[in-house]
Amino acid sequence: MGGSVAFLFPGQGAQVVGMGKDLYEEFPAARQVFQEADATMGFPLSGLCFNGPEEDLRRTINTQPAILTTSYACLRAAQELGLLPPVAELAFAAGHSLGEYTALAAVGSLSFAQVLLLVKERGHLMDEAGQLRPGTMAAIMGLEEEALAEVCREADVEMANINSPGQIVISGTREGIARGMELATARGARRVVPLEVSAAFHSRLMQPASDGIARAVAGVTFQAAQVPIVANSTAQPVVTGQEIKEELLRQLCAPVRWQASVEYMLAHGATEFIEIGPGRVLTGLVKRVNGDVKTVNLSDVVSLRELQTASA
Repeated sequence: MGGSVAFLFPGQGAQVVGMGKDLYEEFPAARQVFQEADATMGFPLSGLCFNGPEEDLRRTINTQPAILTTSYACLRAAQELGLLPPVAELAFAAGHSLGEYTALAAVGSLSFAQVLLLVKERGHLMDEAGQLRPGTMAAIMGLEEEALAEVCREADVEMANINSPGQIVISGTREGIARGMELATARGARRVVPLEVSAAFHSRLMQPASDGIARAVAGVTFQAAQVPIVANSTAQPVVTGQEIKEELLRQLCAPVRWQASVEYMLAHGATEFIEIGPGRVLTGLVKRVNGDVKTVNLSDVVSLRELQTASA
């Protein structure tokens, strides 16, 4: 490994009650991450991850810090076991929406505590924006991007996540998304699925949150990333502190160009993708882009021990 490996970090939706508990109990490095998170947040975030209740864990203001913390704890546990190449030897890092913040901590642009405070504010701002400008999202399967772009224009909604061939998420007002789902079905979409989300993420309805993030990052000094982060909004690498800051300002309202990001990494030498954190969504999307590429999921003690055995 090393030189051809990309780290991937999941976004909102990957949360599950109980996540990280086994890591906390098994690995001192993971335990330290959760303890730092509890101290930084000013309440026992670890308890919310481990025990719920699910309703509280699903709230945007809690979900985002919880997934960040669990993902980073998993990374540190894997590093404690010596399972991963040194960060400086990676090809790339990338994260889906919120996961882009986890990547910042992983590649040394910010400390974990700095990222956690930004994500705490981001979750708060997105929650507020969702109440100020209510909206929702839906996944559209089996419709070409060009055809869905026309649907979005007619329904006055936006493409929010261009995830993989044949899987795109749209975002907008509730009325607009209902109309978009109708139009997509009429034009041949294989499946349309309303998503259980609290707001229209990655759309213009998030503009109030974007304004708030601009204020939050203004006072933060970003270090250059040790390896390129492939940015959600452009599917191009960012490295310098200024580039990273600009990406964080763009990504809240811009679509997550995940398919293009994976294609960029594949075209520039990535041959193995390691998803670090709860869930298996991102490696699944990678496989839809290229079914032959090697993928690994690290989310709990079992997956870490399996990789340890395979690497022995």
